[in-house]
Amino acid sequence: MDNYYNNQDYGYEQQYDQEEEWEREGLLDPAWEKQQRKTFTAWCNSHLRKAGTQLENIEEDLRNGLKLMLLLEVISGEQLPKPDRGKMRFHKIANVNKALDFIESKGVKLVSIGAEEIVDGNAKMTLGMIWTIILRFAIQDISVEELSAKEGLLLWCQRKTAPYKNVNVQNFHLSFKDGLAFCALIHRHRPELLEYHKLSKDNPLENLNTAFDVAEKHLDIPRMLDAEDIVNSAKPDERSIMAYVSSYYHAFSGAQQAETAANRICKVLKVNQENERLMEEYERMASDLLEWIKRTTPWLEDRTTDNTLPGTQKKLEEFREYRRKHKPPKLEEKARLETTFNTLQTRLRLSNRPAYLPTEGKMVSDIASAWKGLEHAEKGFEEWLLSELQRLERLDHLAQKFKHKCDIHEEWSYGKEEMLQSQDFKGCKLNELKALRKKHEAFESDLAAHQDRVEQIAAIAQELNALEYHDSPAVNLRCQSICDQWDTLGTLTQKRRTALDEAERLLERIDQLHLEFAKRAAPFNNWMDGAKEDLVDMFIVHTTEEIQGLIDAHEQFKQTLGEADKEFNSIISLVTEVERIAQQFNLEASATENPYTTLAAHEGQTVSQWDIMSKWSEVKQLVPGRDKTLQQEMLRQQNNDRLRRQFAQKANVIGPWIEKHLDAVASVGINTKESLEQQMQKLKQYEQNVLAFTPNMEEVEHYNQDVQESMIFDNKHTQYTMETLRVGWEQLVTSIARNINEVENQILTRDSKGISQEQMEEFRKSFNHFDKNRSRKLERKEFRACLVSLGYNIRDDKQGEVDFDRIMSTVDPNHTGRVTFDAFLDFMTRETTDTDTAEQVMQSFKILAGDKPYITAEILRRELPPDQAEYCIERMAPYSGRDADPGSLDYTSFSTALYGESDL
Repeated sequence: MDNYYNNQDYGYEQQYDQEEEWEREGLLDPAWEKQQRKTFTAWCNSHLRKAGTQLENIEEDLRNGLKLMLLLEVISGEQLPKPDRGKMRFHKIANVNKALDFIESKGVKLVSIGAEEIVDGNAKMTLGMIWTIILRFAIQDISVEELSAKEGLLLWCQRKTAPYKNVNVQNFHLSFKDGLAFCALIHRHRPELLEYHKLSKDNPLENLNTAFDVAEKHLDIPRMLDAEDIVNSAKPDERSIMAYVSSYYHAFSGAQQAETAANRICKVLKVNQENERLMEEYERMASDLLEWIKRTTPWLEDRTTDNTLPGTQKKLEEFREYRRKHKPPKLEEKARLETTFNTLQTRLRLSNRPAYLPTEGKMVSDIASAWKGLEHAEKGFEEWLLSELQRLERLDHLAQKFKHKCDIHEEWSYGKEEMLQSQDFKGCKLNELKALRKKHEAFESDLAAHQDRVEQIAAIAQELNALEYHDSPAVNLRCQSICDQWDTLGTLTQKRRTALDEAERLLERIDQLHLEFAKRAAPFNNWMDGAKEDLVDMFIVHTTEEIQGLIDAHEQFKQTLGEADKEFNSIISLVTEVERIAQQFNLEASATENPYTTLAAHEGQTVSQWDIMSKWSEVKQLVPGRDKTLQQEMLRQQNNDRLRRQFAQKANVIGPWIEKHLDAVASVGINTKESLEQQMQKLKQYEQNVLAFTPNMEEVEHYNQDVQESMIFDNKHTQYTMETLRVGWEQLVTSIARNINEVENQILTRDSKGISQEQMEEFRKSFNHFDKNRSRKLERKEFRACLVSLGYNIRDDKQGEVDFDRIMSTVDPNHTGRVTFDAFLDFMTRETTDTDTAEQVMQSFKILAGDKPYITAEILRRELPPDQAEYCIERMAPYSGRDADPGSLDYTSFSTALYGESDL
């Protein structure tokens, strides 16, 4: 463009010579001379009226040079030397020479035109001089595709009238004779001024007058031509037509500038409106997600249950429902939110806008922190639930065991207080008293044997309280009752023993057989009670090894039954011997009663005293039942082991698959030979792979549910848990989404900045070379080395450090000390691209406003599309200048705000 302006003088001289030589003969034609006199006079008056004067006779009024100098000052905007005010000929020649010197100073070569001819009123020379002025100041500046002024003006006419029928502009004489070309130019720019479709080529006079009238009335173009002269002339004067058409060009050039300015404003506003939409969408999505996290986190942090096994199992099912149905959509919303934020920031950088700062508490980091808190609460919640289930299961087992032992103890202690308080030893014979004493000793042994059971009951009650059993008050009440009764039995036993000791000196006879029976029967009875407890005792095991241990212990117990049977027969033989002696010596029936024990050997004795035989029979009956219970539990543990293997088999396939794809996704972008489209294709393929692999995750979730419902808490067949698989799966889904978004932003940056594939590969190759740890971020030293490798000149001195700090503040505005690839790419491309600026937008508004410092709503609605016009009107502040019209708007502050801090 500079070369074009530098060659203007040369081009104009060459053009003037051609025009002068080409038109010299035309001045001899009287008809042309008439047309030129009228046209040139009107053209001069269109400028002189700005100075408050005009020409009546062009060759006469210019003779003294005064109006000629005034004309040049008006059209050039420059001040000419002070004119001579004398009326003598040399004064006139001096003024005309000043005008001619000014014309020549503008690079115009005047051929055969002298001041004397103008002063003498030479019409030919005067018209030639005016034509030279028109060429220089009205036509020379017309440039279309670097053609000469005449050719450029002709090309402009051809382009503007191309869509109109019956119009074919090939020259500046015959092509304009029918007037349609003039009307087409007007209609093309101001279609509301005339109805072109009603015009006819057969009415040239009407067409010409219509065009001249409309141009004079609405376009402020004076009537320089006579329609009759043009119609009646075989070939209209070319100079006159060109002078008049140039007025059309200058009148409409402002409209062209307004159209360009309006387009620029529309473009900027469209970008701004879309950015605001993305901001509002981000705010809405962030608010919804944070509200959901705020509602959900307290539920996950709540570590309270109704302290019952069914209630806790229900809470676990609610948690599974949350993991399957409620959380996955929110994870997708989080990924979309991050994608929207990154896209918005990329658009703002590309449009030279400041970075978007969300409202307080809605930053991406805030959402990530809230999400991290949610996942932390979630992880602890599931672990707590499983632990709570184990605790409640143990509580249930302890409660059953407590009830069973209490039932046995209360059955044993029934009637013992009445027995100990009895006065039956009074009035007894010595042998009867001895029997009562021995019986009491046997009871004391029995009482001591029951001490362990009472202590076990108290210990179980204490453990139930420590584990917060839901029915602890009832347990405590029953335990306290047993303990109180136990203390009472101890006191009563001591009192009765004292009473018997006092009567011992009266009683000496003792039945050794009854004594031996009592001593042997009591331990055997306690052994049978313990055996019965063990045979019906409930148990909890989690592995086949544990149940096998119980089976082995039971087998060892069965091996002792032979010795126990011998002991049983020996005890029974004692009773049999007593009965034999009583029968042999005809003793009374009371003699067969054992005074040392309440136990009896068989049913033949009193109904309440056949404990030994009935208990022994019950023990033998409980043994096969215990065998069956243990075998059933073995089958259940074997089924649990099958579930463990089933889960492990699937988990051992899914775990490596997730790890492999995480590594593959992380490696995308490291290979610089791949284009962004190839990287996007890879990531999309990984995304499809994840979608296709989803049924495997659902299947292993089903297996995990079976495992948990079977109360299985460990698995030695695999290193993977359901939690590790879920975390890996979520990381894979999030990583793919984040990488796709990053590649999309890089493609957007590349396409909008016009970066070639080779440049993009060079940037990525350099970035990856210095990204040693593959973190997709460069440390400060790595970033500096990368810039130097790309040819960026950074001096090794204090000024170089200052320059580099300025670069770091651009690519790392948050001062993290690291540079992402997006920021690196944005920096490398920003300095070679052209973006809209606030100054450009202000200049565009200034053109629309006609160089005024303010603009009106009427202009905005006329020049801009309706929605964007209303957008500006709503946001522009009133103009506060003193010279403003009512309702004026301040476009300067509005343009600055577009590139300043956003309201959002």
